[in-house]
This record gives sequence, structure tokens and C-alpha cells, in this order.
Amino acid sequence: MDILVRRGRATAAEVLEDLPDRPSYSAVRSMLRLLAEKGYVRYEWDGPRYVFLPTGDPAQLQRTAVRHLLKTFFNDSAESAVVAMLGASGKSLTDEELDRLAKLIAKARRNGGRL
Repeated sequence: MDILVRRGRATAAEVLEDLPDRPSYSAVRSMLRLLAEKGYVRYEWDGPRYVFLPTGDPAQLQRTAVRHLLKTFFNDSAESAVVAMLGASGKSLTDEELDRLAKLIAKARRNGGRL
């Protein structure tokens, strides 16, 4: 899904090219077909091949992915996820980035913990 969201549209071969640990071409086609059956992607006929496109709004897809990430790896803790992300980048945050984060935290505090 992340490849389709990033590209906007892609063939199975293009998805395969972008995968770091490449499975077989038929495995990619099967996954794309499954995503289409579930309604996450749609496809169009473009000459001799199908082109796949995400059906959802990218912002909504991002929220869904983050919710899944929180539940799967961080026991539904946004705090734990933020701490892990801050440590994972390998570089220090700039003063501007820290200021933006502080403003978001202040906004969440005013809104009962929600942005």
C-alpha cells in the first residue's frame, strides 16, 4: 500500500521494483488482487497490463496505518511510539522542529489530549 500511495499508481512490476526484499511477481499480483477484493485498491486496464491505484484518501490511509502501528508495536501508546521515533531517526531535531512539536503538544493539552 505504501508504494501505491507514494507513487499514486503502479503496475505489479513497479511495485515489485520498489520492494526491498523482493517476493515473486505472482506473490505481488496476489497481494494486489487481495487488496482490490477488500476495496483498498482499484485497478485500470492500461494497454497490456493492469495499473493499481489506492482507493482511500492518503491522509485516511496514513491514520489507519499509524493506528495499526500503535496497536501492533507500542501497546496502543502514542507516547511510546513518539519516543521510539525520536530515537530512530539518528539525527537531532532542530530548534524549529522542537518548537513545532511543543506547539502540537500544547494544542493537544488544550483539546483533552487530541489534536
